[in-house]
Amino acid sequence: MNLAILFGGISYEHEISIVSAITLKKSLSKENPLFIFLDSKNNFYLISPENMVAVNFSNGDYKKEKKLELTNSGFQHKTFFGKEMFNNLKVVNLIHGGQGEDGTIISLLEFYKIKAISPNREASVLSFNKGLTKIFAESVGVKTLSYQIFNINGKRKLNIIEFPIIVKPLSLGSSIGVSVVTKLSDLDYAFDTAFEFEDNLIVEPFIKDVKEFNVAGAFTDKLVISNIEEPQKGEILDFDTKYMDFSRGQTLETIDISKDLEKQLFENFEKIYMPKFIGSLIRCDFFLINDEVYLNEINSIPGSLANYLFTDFPNLLNSIEIPQPKTASVSYKYIDKIQRAKG
Repeated sequence: MNLAILFGGISYEHEISIVSAITLKKSLSKENPLFIFLDSKNNFYLISPENMVAVNFSNGDYKKEKKLELTNSGFQHKTFFGKEMFNNLKVVNLIHGGQGEDGTIISLLEFYKIKAISPNREASVLSFNKGLTKIFAESVGVKTLSYQIFNINGKRKLNIIEFPIIVKPLSLGSSIGVSVVTKLSDLDYAFDTAFEFEDNLIVEPFIKDVKEFNVAGAFTDKLVISNIEEPQKGEILDFDTKYMDFSRGQTLETIDISKDLEKQLFENFEKIYMPKFIGSLIRCDFFLINDEVYLNEINSIPGSLANYLFTDFPNLLNSIEIPQPKTASVSYKYIDKIQRAKG
């Protein structure tokens, strides 16, 4: 089975997806995967490895590459004499945000019976919406911060009255549209900033200098959990810091934490991952508050697939188990009975 990296897509994180794919090219050099780019017009292109450079996308030269079409069990390229087929694929969904994380892409791939490393439709919906993530986490026994959700057409009355607070678009990542608010007079500006990107936002308490830890994992024949990362950040981990972070390819150095904290992080990750996210590689970002672990968010398609958190990333990627959805068998026995009954 051949690996194929699917990247690009329509979202505010389109460029980040390109950076992630270029980084994975370095990490998977021995695997020689295919690179399939989905542009802003919903066209697929097979990008030659030597053209996996940022400028090829920004100047539009990617359009000179082979244009692909989805077909049953793979992709195809129309040629003068017929069709060139690309099948027997294991597609890595590396489309950040939007289509990649809201369930659109995995639904499309499942429709065409293409195996993909990606959260399934249900898991995508749960992790894409920060409000649903909170409900899901609570249902499996993982703590989260208190929150309040607002719609662009609704009232802006806060139940949380203690500042500072943090305001985020409900379904975006990479710190896009995020504001820390320290006084009531700045609240409208923060809301307007978030509403520029989508019609719903979430408000949470902002805890200054909170300890944060990132843990990734995937299921092979067992749950494989990554090294633990303590990200370096300012007041918040802003877009520019995250954007540059996605280009990381080196293995993470081990951090010094207690065995009890390590156990808490791993146990909470497992509660989130199993069994909803089998078939995907996700990263969970946790807070440590008063010696207890709280889920901040689920990164269902983390930057560069969090490759730097694993000691043998290529082997992990090749070993991820992809469950096959059950399909109903179709017959026409009832229609035939009706026809016979009618004569």
